[in-house]
Formats: sequence, structure tokens, C-alpha cells
Amino acid sequence: MGCANSSQVNAQDHAAADKDTTKSNDPIVLQRADPFIYKHTDGYYYFTGSVPTYDAIEIRRAKTIEGLQNAEPFTVWEKHESGPMSRHIWAPEIHYLDGKWYVYFAASEEDDIWALRPYVLELKGQDPLKDEWVELGMMQAADDDPKSFTDFSLDGTVFEHNGKRYFCWAEKTGGQFAASNLYLAEMESPIKLKTVQFMLTTPDYDWERIDFWVNEGAAVIKNEGKIYITFSASATGASYAMGMMEADENADLLDRNSWIKSRYPVLETNEEKDIYGPGHNSFTVDENGDPIMIYHARDYEKAVGDPKMVPATDKRPLEEIKADPLYDPNRHARMMEVKFDNDGRPVFEFY
Repeated sequence: MGCANSSQVNAQDHAAADKDTTKSNDPIVLQRADPFIYKHTDGYYYFTGSVPTYDAIEIRRAKTIEGLQNAEPFTVWEKHESGPMSRHIWAPEIHYLDGKWYVYFAASEEDDIWALRPYVLELKGQDPLKDEWVELGMMQAADDDPKSFTDFSLDGTVFEHNGKRYFCWAEKTGGQFAASNLYLAEMESPIKLKTVQFMLTTPDYDWERIDFWVNEGAAVIKNEGKIYITFSASATGASYAMGMMEADENADLLDRNSWIKSRYPVLETNEEKDIYGPGHNSFTVDENGDPIMIYHARDYEKAVGDPKMVPATDKRPLEEIKADPLYDPNRHARMMEVKFDNDGRPVFEFY
């Protein structure tokens, strides 16, 4: 991956020498779902993710990944009291584009909790923990595309490839209970798309359709002439799993025929290791420059929702709310070494 963003890893640039055998499945940051790490040119790892209360955006940094757990978290933005960006502040990602810092995240409204849309913050300065973040509003569709971001939209990520910048996100075109598909478009600027949305993948297989039909949480890694997009599928409990798309690095990424989808998940629950519902990953490199994946998972199967986290507008019975894994706070951020098979495809294995 172009090293303008060290979180977008070009694995062939990092030879797999002397791996650290002390790594484990233990969390690197507790109670942070949808984890995202950006390794900047200043040598720091910048970490963000969904806070359990879904009401703010938090960033922390450290010189090592291990140091992130005890690094001081800085709340850089908080939800509005009403209107847009007042509920469900989800899956923030921090990126450094064209000499500026940006945060991409999803948010809904207090009076319409599933009206999720992608929003953008820009830093007025160069220190993400201390300088002022300003709201740029909702991500903008291309001028000739009236469809993008008009429905349940979330999990936006940014990556660069062959001199172009792309935005990949999840969107349900038909309300909360429709299928969540992954879409891809070229970007005109950090806040606007250049091309119409292209549907990269929809939930085709049984493992993508457990409780909800879901494809979401895209992340990008490259290796040996191929570009790979991982994604997460199904509901957020133990059925949550990771899939993968792949294309030739010289292909037209906005052509459906360029992509091949893995028939089976590339990462899923492992009961023997107490890893349940792994997914919503990102990629970065470790201190040796080797590619690693950051993902979240619980260490127990039956997630229990916390009613205190549920919006007042949610009128479901208490028993149903308590059974909702979306409001269980214990999805912890974890780290995994990325390995590659004989064909150069990434392989994801628990330690």
C-alpha cells in the first residue's frame, strides 16, 4: 500500500523476518470496538475506535502498540444534543491526507437512531490530541450521483492505489433491516466523491446472513501484485466474521469483474481460544515494519447488552435489549500477525 498512509500496508515492502513470538490473543486496548490504528511519520501509533457509550470520538497515541493500552485517551469531539450527529457515534478512523488530519465516522440522530450517515472532521493544526477538530459535515456524493449516503451508511474507510484515492463504506439501500452492502468510489477531495458508487459486495453466503444480512467494516492490504479488501459480516455477536475480496493491482477497481470474493470467511469465532465474533479490522505495521491486523472480539459467546447504553427512543422489551450484542461493551481491540500463503494471499490465524 502506498506508504503515504502507514495503516494501508504494502506487505511486500516488509520482509517477514524474526517474528515476535510473544504476541498473543490478549486485548491491546480494552472495550474499544471497530479499532483503527494509523502509524504516522512522527513514529507514533494513533489509535481510535468506538467507545462503549457511542457518544464521542477518542484518540490516543503511543510509540509502541503495546503502549496504547495505558496511553492517555483524549476526547477530541463529542456528540450533539440533538439533530445530526447526536446518537450512535460509530467506527471512527483517523487519516493523514494531503498534509492534514481527518477523522471519518458514522452518526445518527437522537430522534432517528438508525439514520446513520458518514461525517468528517478536520484538524486545524498538526497535533491530533491537542489542536482543534472542526466539523466538515457529511461526506458528499459525486455531483452526478444522487444515491450515495441517502440511507443507512457507515464504516467509511480511505485508501490510495495507483495514484487515486478511494472511499469504501457500508450502506443499506432500504432501511435498517435491508442488506448492508459494501460500496466503493473514487474520491475528488477528502470530503467528496468523484465517481458514482459501485457495489463491491453484498451478503451472498450463509455466514454473511446470520441474524442480519451484513457486509461492513472494510480494510485494505496489498501483497505480490494484488489488492485485498477485508470486511465483516452478519450480526455483531459470536456470528460476526471476516470475509475478503481480491483484485489484480492493475485492474479497474470500480469494475465488478475485477474482484473475486472468498467463498468462506477468512476469520471467525474460535471457541478453543475464547475468541468470539472477530471482525471490523484495520491494518498497520508493527515496530519491525511487518504487517499486522487490528480487530475486535469478545472473550465470551453470549453477549449481554447494557440497557444504560440504549437510546431512550428504543422501545423494545428489556429482555430483548439485554440480549442485543450491539450494546455489550466488551468488544476489545486485539492484534494479529498477518501471514501469507504460497500464492501471496493474506492468512489470518489466532496464536
